[in-house]
Amino acid sequence: MFKTYIQQQAGLSATETDQVYGLALQRNISRKGVLLQEGDVCRHKVFIAKGLLRTYRAKSDGSEHIIQFSPENSWTVEPESYDKSIPSAYTIDALEPCDVLLWTKKDFVSLQEDIPKLKSFSQHVISNNIYINRQRVFSTISSSAEEKYDEFIRQHPNLFARVPLHMVASYLGVSRETLSRIRNAQVSR
Repeated sequence: MFKTYIQQQAGLSATETDQVYGLALQRNISRKGVLLQEGDVCRHKVFIAKGLLRTYRAKSDGSEHIIQFSPENSWTVEPESYDKSIPSAYTIDALEPCDVLLWTKKDFVSLQEDIPKLKSFSQHVISNNIYINRQRVFSTISSSAEEKYDEFIRQHPNLFARVPLHMVASYLGVSRETLSRIRNAQVSR
């Protein structure tokens, strides 16, 4: 599955694809299994072949604030920890059983040096994530709860059924009660 994905998305040859795949570490993560624990250093770029991960940060009162959902055929990393080799302020865990591929920073940098198309693709993924995060920040500071919900449904139509309501509320920055009210109002329409 990954080989088809990377060939189509990055335009890699079969040889280049085998080279990238050959340096990947395969890992299965059980539901609720932790890929990166807050306080640990993020040492891998991660491709999700199957399942669903979430990235979140916990406050001292125990509340969780979800930053990102990462479904199959997507990438995740905790960028500050990965780039600076510092302890992560975030946790990445599995909402479903997951099959992931991981590359160490050293291996991924080496692959990008050897395969220019992979470097270009990686830069595209990073740029796209920056764009998505900027849009999300803008939405957070400028949109109503209803608008945030509608945008989530448009952007992630397949996630809503896979993610518990309280986690969607956390991602949107609204209370569970507010999200329930919005959903009930839309059903009534």
